[in-house]
Amino acid sequence: MIARRSVLVILGFVLAGCTVGPDYIKPDVTSPEAFRFSVASGKTYANDSWWQLFSDPTLRKLVNQSLSQNWDITIATARVDEAAGILTTRGAPLYPQIGYNGLAQRERLSDRLAGSTTAVEPNPQSLYEPLFTASWEIDLWGRIRRQQQAAQANLVGAEEARRGVILTLASAVAASYFRLRALDAQLTVSRSTLANYAKLKKLFSERFRYGQVSEVVVAQVTAQYETIAASIPLIEEEIAKTENALSVLVGDYPHAITRGVSFASIRLPKVPSDLPSDMLRQRPDIAQAEQELIGANARIGAAMAQYYPQLSLTGSLGYASGALTNLLTGPAGAWAIAGSLVGPIFDAGAIKGQVEATEAQKQAALANYVKTIHVAFQDVSDSLVGYQKSLESLAARNRAIKALQTTVRLSFLKFEEGQESYTTVLTAENDLYAAQLQAIDTRFRAFASIVDLYKALGGGWTLDVGPDPALTSSPERAKESAAAATEG
Repeated sequence: MIARRSVLVILGFVLAGCTVGPDYIKPDVTSPEAFRFSVASGKTYANDSWWQLFSDPTLRKLVNQSLSQNWDITIATARVDEAAGILTTRGAPLYPQIGYNGLAQRERLSDRLAGSTTAVEPNPQSLYEPLFTASWEIDLWGRIRRQQQAAQANLVGAEEARRGVILTLASAVAASYFRLRALDAQLTVSRSTLANYAKLKKLFSERFRYGQVSEVVVAQVTAQYETIAASIPLIEEEIAKTENALSVLVGDYPHAITRGVSFASIRLPKVPSDLPSDMLRQRPDIAQAEQELIGANARIGAAMAQYYPQLSLTGSLGYASGALTNLLTGPAGAWAIAGSLVGPIFDAGAIKGQVEATEAQKQAALANYVKTIHVAFQDVSDSLVGYQKSLESLAARNRAIKALQTTVRLSFLKFEEGQESYTTVLTAENDLYAAQLQAIDTRFRAFASIVDLYKALGGGWTLDVGPDPALTSSPERAKESAAAATEG
């Protein structure tokens, strides 16, 4: 008898451990070992607070503020909590469910039942029945465990989605802040240029009064002065809109943004030359796509388990009596135990349809996973080439600015000597002004490419660059460091 019971117990555990459906196997996705457009320089470390590398305390404060009170993160966190609750719900049926049931009933029946001559006694009747109940579905084929696996993948995926929101938010704050500082720099150049034209306008007006220059020269200077004056409000408008957008990103109402170090002093980090392609594994969207694939795979097993019978055990223990005075006496004791076996015979293809649907969902999740990896490599390559070409363009623009400054100086001297018309000077000054604005915009694009690269890598790297000159040195030293990083 003992041996027979042992066999039955072992058989029960074996059946409980049987899980139908495919087990998850990580897809073998072929990918290049390195990224296209690698950059020569730098040392790599893992990094979770990459925005600190730009050496601007204000940027650091804005990002931290956005991470603590942005509404998108609040929503993503709530979804993680929701997924955790669903996981608990999915796993609960693996364990016995214990409850209680209380019944108090009084009813009056017909005095004589149909076909009977005997009166019903007593009438009316009472029934009091307090019971403890228990039920347990034996997970013979792993349906509940597959559902739990899918819920677990959903929870991990929700956390990865939350991490993706954090990464996207930090990138958006950094890019907006750099855009704001670039606009500040362009506004400074425009106001300086406007002040210079104001001096020239006054100077040539005096000369025209004494017949030293023609009215054409005065008109040319005046037109250029008004052109620059007209551009300044447009830059100020963009500054205000960028401040508004940045305010919302940090979870606040639109307001003026406090500035940190100057745009020229913000450090432009160097990109390591040996970025390994497996860094992409830290991207939240790739991890989330894999969790979606894991969940889809588990749902196939849950659907297939419906082909097989479901075994459930139920029981109750308590009392049942027609009078409260006799409720807790021995004869009032009541108990019941039952087992049920339920399975399909003919369902017109309902289960088959569910299995086919879950298999198709897995194929879609697999395709999305592979696509996400390919897009990730594209994002990194785009960011790397954007960074490289922005630096090359910035170096050329800086050289052009130096050449144009010389052109403006020499052409003005020749104009003063009567060897050139003021049109030559005006053209050189316009070119210089445009080149200065373009250089600022190009430097911003370099910063934007770095931000995109950090985002594309799911966080990126940390550089072994020593102390932050923008925080520990004089402003002059900080500008020199920033200029060196830019030229590098």
